[in-house]
Order: sequence, then structure tokens, then C-alpha cells
Amino acid sequence: MRLKAVFMLLAGLLAASTAGAADKTMIVLDASGSMWGQIGGRSKIEIARETLASVLKSVPTGTELGLMVYGHREKGSCSDIELAVPPAAGTGDAITAFVNGLNPKGKTPLTQSVEQAADILKYTEEKATVVLVTDGLETCEADPCALASALEQKGVDFTTHVVGFGLTEEEGKQVACLAENTGGKYFQASDAGQLVAALTETVAEAPMTKPAEEVAEAEPEPAPAFNAEFDSTLSEGGPSLGDEDDVFWQIYKADVDGRPAGDTIETQYKGAFSGSYPPGKYVAVATLQSSIKRETPFEVKDGAVAKPFVNFDAGHVTITPKRTPQDAEADSNAAVEIAFGDYSTTYYGTAKFYASAGEVTVNGTLGPAKVTETFPVKAGETVERDLIIGSGIVLNKAIYAEGGPAVDSSEVFFEVVEAKKTLDGKRKSLTYSYGTGTKLDVPAGDFVLTARLGSATNEIPFSVKAGEMKEVVVNLNAGVLAVKAPGAASVEILVATKDIQGDHRTSIATLFGPEVQDTLPVGDYVLLVKYDGDVAPKEVNATVKAGERSEVAVQ
Repeated sequence: MRLKAVFMLLAGLLAASTAGAADKTMIVLDASGSMWGQIGGRSKIEIARETLASVLKSVPTGTELGLMVYGHREKGSCSDIELAVPPAAGTGDAITAFVNGLNPKGKTPLTQSVEQAADILKYTEEKATVVLVTDGLETCEADPCALASALEQKGVDFTTHVVGFGLTEEEGKQVACLAENTGGKYFQASDAGQLVAALTETVAEAPMTKPAEEVAEAEPEPAPAFNAEFDSTLSEGGPSLGDEDDVFWQIYKADVDGRPAGDTIETQYKGAFSGSYPPGKYVAVATLQSSIKRETPFEVKDGAVAKPFVNFDAGHVTITPKRTPQDAEADSNAAVEIAFGDYSTTYYGTAKFYASAGEVTVNGTLGPAKVTETFPVKAGETVERDLIIGSGIVLNKAIYAEGGPAVDSSEVFFEVVEAKKTLDGKRKSLTYSYGTGTKLDVPAGDFVLTARLGSATNEIPFSVKAGEMKEVVVNLNAGVLAVKAPGAASVEILVATKDIQGDHRTSIATLFGPEVQDTLPVGDYVLLVKYDGDVAPKEVNATVKAGERSEVAVQ
């Protein structure tokens, strides 16, 4: 049977590993944070969604198929593994819907995921197949090779196939053992084009599972006679996009109005390709890098070759965000939002994309530093532009006293505010962070860095230039006051000096419990210790010195 769909890897794996209705297969899908990485300008999770949506339509009826996902709910967790769809027949729509809603963010516990999938499939009792699609290596201190050997030894008829999605050849060797040690196959998919070539060769021509007995060699099918030749270009009269895998084709039957009808009958990632179809009317939908879509109807007739052609009327743009014009490389922390027509998306670091002919707007952001540029793009041209986001970096630090100890705390709050105050005496906040030594992106100019720890706060003005990393240190001029008051319900800290009328003292903070401490500005204080019940409150004097710890016991 001729396989025409471009992304038929999983379909081949699933069809071959589910020869009988009782066979069960589990797809284990990588949804770790690295799936936001791009291949040819498109995120890997986006390609995975399109692939699965297409492949699942060709899964044989009766196949019991499930989905397990890892890394999609928590950052830094090795237990973030979920059985999203239990194995059953007719689960294609449920799997597609779940994958479409994924938001990759976590780690890569692929070994434990495969093990859990095998257990769910009851691999020690029944024939079972796992198809692992991963774009990264194990990050949870597990040994996939050892697991594969154990599964092979205990399993009745257990097989794992592994798709290395965007892995290097060296990385692929580290996970291929999951397939090799269980009699499965490893597939290197470095980009969409290589994936197409690999799937056409391996899925259409090679058996995918361990044979129970010798299989008679099938007669080779004759090469198809193509009756449709598809092509695309960026401009009228421009060169063909040829093997460019940023072009995604979907072929449909045409309805009575000449619109796409029903499911896709073929998909392809390539600028130009050939196909063979029964006589009839069709619609080809071509999408360039998920952003520019074109439709072209065509008709296949006996004895003739149809030639569907698409002109995307677009140019190729590269935006390199930099802090200064002199920077040699792009700043990977810069967010670059691109917009043309009704399409927009955001890149981090260098943005490479196709844009429809016309105006393109680019918004660059580095923390609070922002810049916007609009420029024209012509069909067929290549545009390369630097986007200068004039920003420096502040390395924020705090000390308790001049020449004294540094503040080493994740609780110190730093905030960069504008140097000039508004009419109401306030300063506009630009950016903030918790913890000493964090780096803050700040636009070039004059600003104030404030620091607050406990009840102590101070500030210092500073200036920063674009591309400059500057250490800014705030002297809190403060110390730590620790109070032990057995049986106390609360301790209120008051300024020792009364106001000018002599009516009251300013309250600094109220802390609860018999043992409390606070960071306070240098000075004299009165501690008002209160108790539950009929116990009278007590007042105790205390003094805080810069860079020192003062301890007060209230009996």
C-alpha cells in the first residue's frame, strides 16, 4: 500500500506494531521547555501538533492507542508525567485535542515515562509498544539503556521506537538504546525535510516490529506515475522554493464550491514536490512558516499532469536584536515581536521569518527598554536588519553599612525607578527583582535603585549606558534586631523619639510571636511587648547599629 502522507513516522510505527486488535500502543510525547525551540523558524511543539493531527487520521480502525506526556505542568519536576489519554480504540481526536493544549515548560524524565507507559500497557502479560518522541536527553538522573534491557527481559513482546526530534547525531546515540535494546528502531529527525526523507524510506519499506516468525518478502510496488507537480515561490518569476521545508502543503478534495472538503489526503513539508491522485478536483493549501497561507484549486485528468503553483508574495527577513550597534552578536534575552497583516508572533534573540510584501512592524524589548521600527518588505527580497534596544544591565547589591557586611538574602527587594518624581512626589517603577546579585535590564539613562529588607530601606542614584553592565550597591545603613519575649503574643517596634507634640511615637512594625527579628535603620527604638489575657504589656528600649545584630531579652 503506497503511503502518501508526509509525516507518516508515527502512523507507520503504530500500524506495524498493532497488527491485531488486542495490540496496544502508547505515544510518549516530550512537552519539556525545550519544545519551544525552533526548527526552520517554527517551534517544535507546533510541528508536533500538526504532525500528530495528520498522522492520527491514518491510524487503522481498532488500534488501541494512548498518550503519555511529560514536562508540561511544572518547571524543574522529575515527576511531571501524565497519562493524558488511556489506550483505547478511536482516541485520535482526544489525543489531538490534548496535544493542541500543551504548554511545554519542564524537565525531561523520559526513562520514567517509558517505564510507566510499559506498566500501563501490562508489558509483562501482553504485547505492548511504546513510541517515544523526544527533543532532549534524560534530565532526571535515570539510565534509559538499563531500563530498555530490563523491559526487554521481562516483557512478553515489548518494543520501544524512538524519534529523536531535533537531536544531534551524538545526542541520538544516547537515547537510541531504548529502541535498540527492545528490538525497535531509532529515527533521527534533525529537521522537517530530513524527517520526510527518513519516513518515506523506513516506514514505507521496512517492517517496524520484531517478527515472531520469518516474514515472506513482499513484492516491491511499482513506482507511481505522478500526475500532479506542486511548486511555490516568493515572488512572480522568482526561483522555486524547491526543498525548502518551511512550506507546508495540505491536499484536499474540492467540494461543489471549490473549497477544501473533508480530511487532508496528503501533507508535505517542501517547496516543490510531486504526487499522484485519482481524477477529480482538488484544493492545495500551502502555508509558509505558519504565517502566510495560500489556496490553489487544481484538477487531475487522465493523461495530463496538473501543476498547482503558489506565489506567496513575500520576503525573507532577519532581525538581530542588540544593545548597541557595536555588538557582534544578538542578545538572546531580547524579545522580538514581529507583525504584518493580521499575523504576529514573538521570537527570543535573532528572528528569522517570512513576511508578506508590505510593511512589517518590529517591537524589541529588553526588560523595560523598548523600541519599535516599521519598514517595507518587497516580494522575493532578503532583508537583514539590526534592532538596537539601548539597554544596560544593573548588577544589584546591598550592604548593611559602609565597609560592612553585604546583604546575602533572597528576601531583599530591589526596584529601579525613574530619577525624576511626578507631581505627587512618586517615581515611576521600571523593573524589580528579589535577591542580591540579580541582573536587571535597564534602559540607558539616569535612574534610582532602591533596596528594602524588613523595615529598612534606602536608595542610590545611578547612570547606565547602553551595553554597559554596572554594579550598583545600596547601603541600607541598618542592623538586625532580634527579640526573645517568652509568652508574648506580639512585639511592636516604635521609634524612641516622640513627635513634636509629644503625643505618640511612630510605629515601624508589629511582629507576632515570642521570638521575632527585623532589619531596621540605625537608631533607638522602644519595644512594646503585648501578651494574651490579663498580662500587662511591657516596654523595653533597644538600639540598632549599622552592620550589627542586637539581641534583646524581655523577661
